Amino acid sequence: MDSGQPPETDTRDRGLPLPVTTAPMEAHAADALPEGPGWQFEPKWDGFRCLAFRSGTEIDLRSKSGRPLARYFPDVVSILGALPAERFVLDGELVIPVGGELSFEALQLRLHPAESRVRKLAGETPAEFILFDLLFDPEGDILMDRPLRERRAALDQFFTALADTSGLRLSPSTNDRGVAERWLAGTGTALDGVVAKRCDDPYRPDERAFAKVKRLRTADCVVGGFRYAQGKKEVGSLLLGLYDADGELDHVGFTSGFAEMDRAALTARLEALVEPPGFTGRSPGGPSRWSTERTGEYQPLRHELVAEVRYDHVTGDRFRHGTKFLRWRPDKAALQCRMDQLDAPADPERLATLLGIRDHG
Repeated sequence: MDSGQPPETDTRDRGLPLPVTTAPMEAHAADALPEGPGWQFEPKWDGFRCLAFRSGTEIDLRSKSGRPLARYFPDVVSILGALPAERFVLDGELVIPVGGELSFEALQLRLHPAESRVRKLAGETPAEFILFDLLFDPEGDILMDRPLRERRAALDQFFTALADTSGLRLSPSTNDRGVAERWLAGTGTALDGVVAKRCDDPYRPDERAFAKVKRLRTADCVVGGFRYAQGKKEVGSLLLGLYDADGELDHVGFTSGFAEMDRAALTARLEALVEPPGFTGRSPGGPSRWSTERTGEYQPLRHELVAEVRYDHVTGDRFRHGTKFLRWRPDKAALQCRMDQLDAPADPERLATLLGIRDHG
């Protein structure tokens, strides 16, 4: 995610309590949640990571890469500007709830060059800011060298003292690994995973000191087409499809991990199956801000090959990222590969109860 604007170098001359070049503390991938004492577990929300800086009327929002976000989220700027505390630095996640779900697509739409469009979207689908760390408190103390347990206590106090928390949420946390495991297992597509943090760790900017565990799922998909690798006459990626309720094959994503395969043999196998139309429903290459002239170019295939893939997240009935190829499924008929095998989102009330989200708005 990138706003296309260059990051600024330092804004302490504008009165902000920390430089906006302060990089967030990040996470490394882990296969399982750590065991033993001394860990705090938090949901990994499906949004944009954001550091929020305020000093008086000056408010700045920064992405994980240091890009300015305030112009894309004027609703969140207004929320933070209305708080009684006039100096703070918060770490959290920008999210947009739509229909009881967190919509990553709605977040992406905010990254628009026209201010009028951004403000229209902010009015139609307002964003919220989920808080999970406090780096500078309203009393003027920098908390980054203090252990997480102290920063979390200060954040709880900061949030509890607010008379109006409309548009703000306090992200839940637990020291109980069993609770965190239930978050992973029972929240549908609402979460991107769970993050584990050491309770005695200071805030270490730009270090991957957290552990994140994503909830990985598998799906059996029809290979509806393929693309050649750039500048080569061999397969670069497989295009994946699932049948919708009307029996049309919708494009849902791609996979390109063929390190263990003979690409020449795979290419020959695919070329023998080339036959239009490939995808009969939603096709690859729909217009988007990331489209290129190659986006719509692919070789359509007869609906004979079924691949099992592993994926981490679904947005708008598409895999958010590339998937990992696991194996061929010759035992599976293409028509058995339906959209309903993807995880449904959790009921919003059940999710709120399960995670204990406090929202006084």
